[in-house]
Amino acid sequence: MTSQDSRAATAAADEIDLRHLLGALVDQRWLIVGITGIFFAASVGYALLATPIYRANALVQVESKVPSVPGLADIGQSLGIGSGKAAATTEIALITSRSVVGSAVDELNLDIDVQAVRFPVLGSFLVRRAEAKSPGTLAPPWLGMNSYGWGGESLEVFQLQVPDRLLNQQLTLVAGEKKGAFTLENSDGGVLLEGRVGEPAERNAVKIQVGKLDANPGTRFKVTKLRTLNVISDLQDQVQVIESGKDSGILSLGYEHPNPLAAQEFLQHVAQAYVRQNVERNSAEASAQLTFVKEQLPNVRRQVDAAQASMSAYQTRVNSVDLTLQTKGLLDQEVTVEGGIQQLRLQQAEMDRKFTRDHPAYQALVRQISQLEGRKASFQNQVKKLPDAQQEILRLTRDLQVSNEMYTALLNQAQQLDVARAGTVGNVRIVDAAAVDSTSPIKPRKSLVVLIGTLLGGFIAVAVVLLRQLLNRGIEDPAQIEELGLPVYASIPTSTSQESDSVRGRGPGDGKVHVLAIKDPADLAVEAVRSLRTSLHFARLEAKNNVVLISGCSPHAGKTFVSANLAVVMAQAGQKVLIIDADMRKGTLHKAFGMKQTPGLSDILVGKASFEQGIRAMPGLEALSFISRGEVPPNPSELLMHENFTSLLEQVSSNYDLVIIDTPPILAVTDAAVIAHHAGTSLLVTRFGLNQPREVELAKKRFEQNNVKLKGAIFNAVERRTTGYYSYGYYQYQSTED
Repeated sequence: MTSQDSRAATAAADEIDLRHLLGALVDQRWLIVGITGIFFAASVGYALLATPIYRANALVQVESKVPSVPGLADIGQSLGIGSGKAAATTEIALITSRSVVGSAVDELNLDIDVQAVRFPVLGSFLVRRAEAKSPGTLAPPWLGMNSYGWGGESLEVFQLQVPDRLLNQQLTLVAGEKKGAFTLENSDGGVLLEGRVGEPAERNAVKIQVGKLDANPGTRFKVTKLRTLNVISDLQDQVQVIESGKDSGILSLGYEHPNPLAAQEFLQHVAQAYVRQNVERNSAEASAQLTFVKEQLPNVRRQVDAAQASMSAYQTRVNSVDLTLQTKGLLDQEVTVEGGIQQLRLQQAEMDRKFTRDHPAYQALVRQISQLEGRKASFQNQVKKLPDAQQEILRLTRDLQVSNEMYTALLNQAQQLDVARAGTVGNVRIVDAAAVDSTSPIKPRKSLVVLIGTLLGGFIAVAVVLLRQLLNRGIEDPAQIEELGLPVYASIPTSTSQESDSVRGRGPGDGKVHVLAIKDPADLAVEAVRSLRTSLHFARLEAKNNVVLISGCSPHAGKTFVSANLAVVMAQAGQKVLIIDADMRKGTLHKAFGMKQTPGLSDILVGKASFEQGIRAMPGLEALSFISRGEVPPNPSELLMHENFTSLLEQVSSNYDLVIIDTPPILAVTDAAVIAHHAGTSLLVTRFGLNQPREVELAKKRFEQNNVKLKGAIFNAVERRTTGYYSYGYYQYQSTED
């Protein structure tokens, strides 16, 4: 065989054959069914045992905000700073804010976690069954295990105060024998305090007040005082708020919890706290603006009084001066502009409290004031052209009218703000109160869990089979061996009888025969060995002697099985056969024949036993003799290279028709290469699915490097496959009686 052929065979072995992969799935169908069944059972168990989760839902509407402050608020809106429609993202952030969620936590005491101790694994499932069967009834303990809760028990803790070292530490409350009595223990089982329902109990810096305790005596509850900030943070993540439709102003609230009543109560408190906060926020805004207006009223009143006094004094001094038509026109325009400037100044003072001077709305207000100041300057230029008497009367009249109008406007605004503050209702309302369907949990979705679990199991099973097939590219067709230049003398199918009676892994010999050709001569594997006997008969015609060496590529290839059964069928055919266990390290032929390990080959080679003492006849089969491995020597290879071994083989070769030598694996040690020089026929055992083409090729090269030519190969432990050699290579053909 050329190196080019070898490379082609190796490349062919590395290719992925889709037909073989599909065949592997069919062959491993029971493994796939088993793994899928396990996942199916696990999915069903999870669907039945998992704690159901319920979802509470509520609906809140955020309406367009109506200005609660007349006058000044309208000016702000004209400048583009009106609130308009509340942004959904802002309202969602407010709903899940720490103040809103924290309000619900405080009202419901959610920083106190109370859970009854359940029986491991099945406890929650049994409790749900008991409560569904007899709601509101306290279930009796099973088999006297009263430390667990079995359904119907309840504990309400109104108050729990612990030192910082016990925060987030699990305490245990044990129901007492007397009704209403209880004991609170720490995590080490030490008693912290004892108390009764409805009465505050305090000891060791721990204070607790239990409002309700309904449980069997001895029932244990896990009680934990949680850090309030951590509880609020967790609940903020769990509350789900989404807007139903873009810019609809309708917010949908959701919250999931194992207890449907707890989910409903918490979500309702969150919605109510959000509405309450909205009303308080709007009312506070109106109050702040009312305070600002009231602060301005005294100043404007003083301006009115001063302007009126100046006007009276001037009229008294000059007796009376009438305004001309031109002066009246200028007066009306200047009063209008001055009134606008005064109102914008008030708005500017209010915006100083809300925005920075760089805010776009503030800058727009400043620009509008500047425009009015420009018009006012233009009017003043025209006034300077009037006579002095007309200028003075114009100025005094203007100041008086502007002051009066501003004062009147502020009085009206103060009254309107007072009404707005008293009647503030907010722009948020609860459309649908929190509700939960206690008959239909949203998790787990049992049918979906079972379906996904089963599909996942099937996928993993198929992946495992395909991965094993891809990673373990062992030979599954004798054609692969023949492509490497080794003729296959026999393909021996796997035998269930041999698998159950194998000597591999057994302890000391039990004195019984474990050779398949003797125990079950009609087995299909034995028939394959008989075909090997026939093939070997013709192969030995050109051999230099009657010594047959049988080796393997690696351990567990089945060389001992082949050697022992070949020796038996040869002896049964009337030939005088000697089988030698030359694997002096791990040989097991003595176990297969039910004989002792010593004396054996190593003892003969070192002179501890004679040739006659080492050879033992097989009871019931006189044509078969056997030499065991003997004591394990420190230097097996050196013993095999000694002239004593050569003399032994020469002597037995002349006394027997056939000498079979079972040797160690060639890729493990060099013993087989040493012995092969004395053998006329050398055979290599390869195992189905175990040995790879590269191993066989390497083993062949190892023999060739020692000037030994392998006669052929034996394909052992061939399994039935949907695609492959054994699928059509052998048929059961047993004799029957009429």
